[in-house]
Amino acid sequence: MTQQQAVTVLGATGSIGMSTLDVLTRHRDQYQVFALSAHRQWRKLFELCLQHHPRYAVLAEPEAAQALREQLSEHGSTTEVLHGEQALRDVVAHAEVDIVMAAIVGAAGLLPTLAAVEAGKKVLLANKEALVMAGELVTRAVRAHGATLLPIDSEHNAIFQCLPNESATGAENSLASRGVRKIVLTASGGPFRGRSLEELGQVTPEEACAHPNWSMGKKISVDSATMMNKGLELIEACWLFNARPEQIDVVVHPQSVVHSLVEYTDGSVLAQMGNPDMRTPIAHALAWPKRIESGVASLDLIATARLDFCAPDHQHFPCLNLARQAAEVGGTAPTLLNAANEAAVAAFLARQLSFNQIPQVIEQVLERLPVDEPDALEVVQSADLAARTLAQRLIDAL
Repeated sequence: MTQQQAVTVLGATGSIGMSTLDVLTRHRDQYQVFALSAHRQWRKLFELCLQHHPRYAVLAEPEAAQALREQLSEHGSTTEVLHGEQALRDVVAHAEVDIVMAAIVGAAGLLPTLAAVEAGKKVLLANKEALVMAGELVTRAVRAHGATLLPIDSEHNAIFQCLPNESATGAENSLASRGVRKIVLTASGGPFRGRSLEELGQVTPEEACAHPNWSMGKKISVDSATMMNKGLELIEACWLFNARPEQIDVVVHPQSVVHSLVEYTDGSVLAQMGNPDMRTPIAHALAWPKRIESGVASLDLIATARLDFCAPDHQHFPCLNLARQAAEVGGTAPTLLNAANEAAVAAFLARQLSFNQIPQVIEQVLERLPVDEPDALEVVQSADLAARTLAQRLIDAL
């Protein structure tokens, strides 16, 4: 009988976390839940603890942790409740943990992701910001500590499946050495394709969060609507696959059936296809290099009928070019980009910014702040803070 692998799920109450738990439930003979984390949604985490019986549950705030602790005690649960950043690091680095699903949204996911890498774990990376902010530090740590980093974003997972069978972040393997000419990231185009600049200026947070194909959290849904999500993915792909920005193209594919493509030097183009369901890349990475059932329905090509592709609209969605420029500059430019974007998206969701003002804030942050060499975590954190501070000043002035 195969021994169960212990899994820590960071961001368990989010869409990726819930999909991960769905896949794990289908394979209880192979996987057991070791720890679950959430930011402050203790009620939702309480339900998950009763279902999955983790050894540990972690929340960001002590008040939420105490509320969860009391509820679990009343129900006779043996799950131990912890809180804070150090607790997150502890439950990913624990000696009994085999796999870590890194699904905390935003910059908050960097330190626990890095802790999992430094502990040599198999890390399933759904937190793209970790590589956007600190790609050099994370990939260096993967090599130094013998960790395995596997991409969960549907696009990066698709690329990974279309490349030769090897772990990601292979710095010694350039695309050319693997016979690859370029990578093509597909983008749904979000819910606002074809709208005028005036119409985009009237977009509400509710509209931006209603993605046509994917079920995602608010921040990622807004990023998809602005196409910043694709820009962040471009930067992430550079680190995951040792690619230069000019080796990565982006095409809009409204059906979200072709998740990305890899073009080889002999003219072959390999594409990974499937229904838009995050359980597919999650199951792939969990079992890699093997395959397990994910619960996703088979792709019906007849019902799909057609696959459309077109170029991105850079005029109406400038965030993609801002991200590409940050990738080309390198250093802490992607860190500044990510921090400014997080601040601007939060302001948009709070109705402090219009949809069209999101890229304006990001562009001004990139123009005004210096770019440094991100050779230490402190440099990355300093750049992140500086960008957030400036972004907030710009937001308050609008």
